[in-house]
Amino acid sequence: MILSDNFFKKVENKTNVDKGTILSLASKLQKNNIKNESTLREVIHELSKMAGKDVTKEQEDKIIKAIINDDIPKNLDKFVNQNYNE
Repeated sequence: MILSDNFFKKVENKTNVDKGTILSLASKLQKNNIKNESTLREVIHELSKMAGKDVTKEQEDKIIKAIINDDIPKNLDKFVNQNYNE
């Protein structure tokens, strides 16, 4: 899938996360095993820092468990709200 600069500009406007950061995180996930716990923890920490949101150890564990077990729902908003707001 090729993403246009327009797509990245929309994401940056909504999130204040620039194209370089997005591509860096994507590269990290591609180079490493996406089911590698330490890689996932590193990405979760980076994303939570960018979002300015704290993620508890329990929330982090739930996210990692869901990814490793291929238990990610198609509706990510529902997943995030269900797991982040507990």
